[in-house]
Amino acid sequence: MNRICKLFNIQYPIIQGGMIWCSGWELASAVSNAGGLGLIGAGSMYPDVLRKHIQKTKKTTDKPFGVNVPLLYAQTEEIMQIIIDEGVKVVFTSAGNPKTWTKHLQEHGIKVAHVVSNSKFAAKADEAGVDAIVAEGFEAGGHNGREETTTLVLTPVVRYVTAKPLIAAGGIATGRAMLAAMILGADAVQIGSRFVASDEASAHINFKNEIVKAHEGSTHLAFKKIVPVRLIKNQFCNDVEDAESKGADREQLSKLLGKGRAKLGMFEGDTENGELEIGQISALINKIKPVKNIISDIILEYKTAKEQLNHIRYNF
Repeated sequence: MNRICKLFNIQYPIIQGGMIWCSGWELASAVSNAGGLGLIGAGSMYPDVLRKHIQKTKKTTDKPFGVNVPLLYAQTEEIMQIIIDEGVKVVFTSAGNPKTWTKHLQEHGIKVAHVVSNSKFAAKADEAGVDAIVAEGFEAGGHNGREETTTLVLTPVVRYVTAKPLIAAGGIATGRAMLAAMILGADAVQIGSRFVASDEASAHINFKNEIVKAHEGSTHLAFKKIVPVRLIKNQFCNDVEDAESKGADREQLSKLLGKGRAKLGMFEGDTENGELEIGQISALINKIKPVKNIISDIILEYKTAKEQLNHIRYNF
């Protein structure tokens, strides 16, 4: 049995990204009901809001689900206590030191996966005792690694330094990409952008439509002096790029970013002045679909591609 499926007790080795303003209870429960592992994105939720989303997810699925927690936020301690109190069994952590929370969560029967962008951090996550590691490549939407290492390179590099169950992320939205990631050493894939353009994602319809319209050159990695983040190009992104080209420092860029910019774009639908975080794979996303259709399409393509690969191998 696949190691990730066994670890999380799921049918398919597909993990939904815990994306801010996009990954509420409806998306998480839909992914879990369809055989993957749904994640609630705690990064855009106050603690009391997170509790409500966890409780709604428990009412709408009897399958395993988890919570994604970026460790850079001030209310992390309260969020972790809510997760424990509500009996959540899976936590994905990112943007921080995995040693801080891993053992504590595991002592409460919680499986922990940590997101990394390079092999150095993967080794540290292994040392911290996490149950699984997510290797997220440069193609991914949202916060990104400074090294700009692609998933094609990062997955085997991380596999080389750890024997832990490995989840590849960044630039994956199809069955063929899932098969490729597994050939490179991953046990599963984490998919974000494809699930944003789903019926169940809590993203604004304007944002979903921008994803459908995107092509190869539609995203840009911005805010490298603060925290690198991949965005759809719009007026806000152009303003950031212009400021960066003129040598804006961290303080100036932080002022330009302001507060609530991600909510404005992804949740409230201002596609010009808001922050629209999405991955490069948006170029392949051309329709908003129900989650169950997205997952069934991925699995069918994965199986077909695997059969084609076996045929090529035997006739090489």
